[in-house]
Amino acid sequence: MPPQTILLYPHQALKDVCSSVITFDAQLESLIRDLIDTMHSGPGSVGVAAPQIGVPLRVCVVDVAASKLGKNNNHGLLVMVNPEILKREGAAVMREGCMSVPDYTGDVERATDITVRYQDGNGAFHEIEASGFEAVAIQHENDHLDGMLFLDRITSLKTGLFRRKKYK
Repeated sequence: MPPQTILLYPHQALKDVCSSVITFDAQLESLIRDLIDTMHSGPGSVGVAAPQIGVPLRVCVVDVAASKLGKNNNHGLLVMVNPEILKREGAAVMREGCMSVPDYTGDVERATDITVRYQDGNGAFHEIEASGFEAVAIQHENDHLDGMLFLDRITSLKTGLFRRKKYK
């Protein structure tokens, strides 16, 4: 499938809390494929959530394996349906960007270690521990499912928001 159009801030759909997935079917499988293709189409993208393409369901994908920050510490492609962060530990400030906020990045404080439970595209439950950049990416995508953007978590609007470098 071709990459989907990313909704841009301040689109209202990005502020809505998403509904849980109840039916695991071909429609969900198609949504997951759209999310993966859309993630891979964005320069430097390591994740995308369903509301970013206008679908108000609790589904996101994360893959930090190709990133220099995550290549040595990752679970590969994570397809997360109905994710729930069970535990958060540690804290660090990291620069974040978002396909829905293409012109800015910001300093955001996140947990450095998390435990997350989610279902895969077939409905099977999984629980993993993630740390470092992968933990940050999972928290970022999970926020989208709750109607939050990294802009809502910036450490300081005065000193923590930056114009993004342009990708070539």
